[in-house]
Amino acid sequence: MNNRLPPAWSKHLKPAPAPKAKVPILKPMVNQGNAQSRAQADDALLKQAYVLQQAKRLDEAQDLCLRVLARTPNHPLALYILGTLYLGYDNEMALRYFARAVGEEPKNPYYHLSLGEAYLKVSEYTPAIKHMQYALELQPGLVEALCALARAYIAFDKPDMALPLYEKALKINRDHPKARAGLASALSGLGRMDEAAVYLKEAIERRIEVPTAYNDFVQTRKFTEEPGELQSILRELASPKLDPAGAQQLHQAAGKVLNDLRRYDEAFDHFNKAKQASGYKFDIDLYRRWIDSMIETFTPDFLAARTGYGNPSEVPVFVVGMPRSGTTLTEQICASHPDVHGAGELAKLRRVANAIGLKTSSAGDLSRPIMSITEDLSRTLAEEHLSYLRERAPAALRVVDKMPHNFEMIGLIGLLFPNARIIHCRRDAIDNCVSCFVLNFSEGHSYNTDLKTLGLYYREYDRLMRHWNKVFPGLIFENRYETLVEDQEAQSRRLIDYIGLPWDDACLRFFDRGGSVNTPSRWQVRQPIYKSSVKRWKNYENEIQPLIQSLGDLAEI
Repeated sequence: MNNRLPPAWSKHLKPAPAPKAKVPILKPMVNQGNAQSRAQADDALLKQAYVLQQAKRLDEAQDLCLRVLARTPNHPLALYILGTLYLGYDNEMALRYFARAVGEEPKNPYYHLSLGEAYLKVSEYTPAIKHMQYALELQPGLVEALCALARAYIAFDKPDMALPLYEKALKINRDHPKARAGLASALSGLGRMDEAAVYLKEAIERRIEVPTAYNDFVQTRKFTEEPGELQSILRELASPKLDPAGAQQLHQAAGKVLNDLRRYDEAFDHFNKAKQASGYKFDIDLYRRWIDSMIETFTPDFLAARTGYGNPSEVPVFVVGMPRSGTTLTEQICASHPDVHGAGELAKLRRVANAIGLKTSSAGDLSRPIMSITEDLSRTLAEEHLSYLRERAPAALRVVDKMPHNFEMIGLIGLLFPNARIIHCRRDAIDNCVSCFVLNFSEGHSYNTDLKTLGLYYREYDRLMRHWNKVFPGLIFENRYETLVEDQEAQSRRLIDYIGLPWDDACLRFFDRGGSVNTPSRWQVRQPIYKSSVKRWKNYENEIQPLIQSLGDLAEI
């Protein structure tokens, strides 16, 4: 959630109350016939909306903004606050509100910045960069805009353009948390771990976003002996002032260090506490019904009736699977080929799916939204997607999108790109789930909050992938992680042959590839292939029985 407001407006606000505090709702001023009094009433309601937003009473904040818009249509600040309420939750709605705010007040740098951030959330990098650059034209020293533009360049695979922006931001405000953490993240993504660690240590010393800084710091190296930072992390965890978000980060950091030190019982205790602190929930029954509906909709007859849909281009390559199944490694191997561009995790396909009503948050009949894709619309959507890919790498023969959860969208891929390559990364089920559980994933991965739910979610993923293999026989290449680490060259050659390109020896040295890596695999993918992750779950065998039980026959003991 984005709580930033233009300083000239927000500086008069009192500190927000705690989430459970009683916040009185202000009533509009009586004399609404007078424009000035109406403006004052609007301002009072919007200040109250901001306080409610800070207190995480989002529905009430939204209601106040809508009351203002009902009386003063297109009020820019009301539109802007509504955009911040939706950002990260429903980015399409955020885009609409921010765009309307910009239309009403086109010289406001904060409105352009937030519109750019919303575009960045949906992987639309060109408009994101355009609006962030314009925000900086309007206010050159706006640190938030410098950091946001740097993040956009990293996501757009232009990390060399990001570093100077972070450095400029730090010159303006040495203690700005986004500037310091952002520069460290950019350096880590480029494999410059030691430099990143210096900035993070300095952040800890200066008490800047301490829990996040510790968690980022411990990701920059593998520990072979206990570092002084571990005791510092444990002391921070004992602080009575620690909030749940900070506890989540610090428990995650402690777990990472203890896991490196092979103190597995202690490590797993911290990973469990990190999950508990997150407070995330996942409705596995709703998700199961959604999978049911996908399977019922995408039948062989349904697909046969749509032969000829989409675009025959061979440019798109989709690397799918559960997170931590080897998707980043697979992308890096492919992208080391001179004719392949690795685009990272793109939200474009999910955006199309959401637009036509394939949201996983609802489990109704999916046949109606799918039926809305006519042959003409399939071609239009495919061409738009290809333009989006060409923008990233105009000369590449293949562009890889490694969004793991596109495994849910293979039916849609088949309609839009019948000749696309789909690489399914599969890994030992227990190893895969344990590797997910010990990482600090976002709320979008809330199935990862407890071991039982994680195992049940894996079963649904497996069930859907088995369906796709039935209705698209021979289309999907299964890239088994254990096969890849056992015989890297043979499996890499199969991969490159599958995507229809001649072999290049550069694919064996994927760890030397330039560019930025911005996933939890950023450290591992800079190393040659190693086998220590195979059957890693045995380190936690006593702790993960709920996972093994929920995986059932998929657990290879």
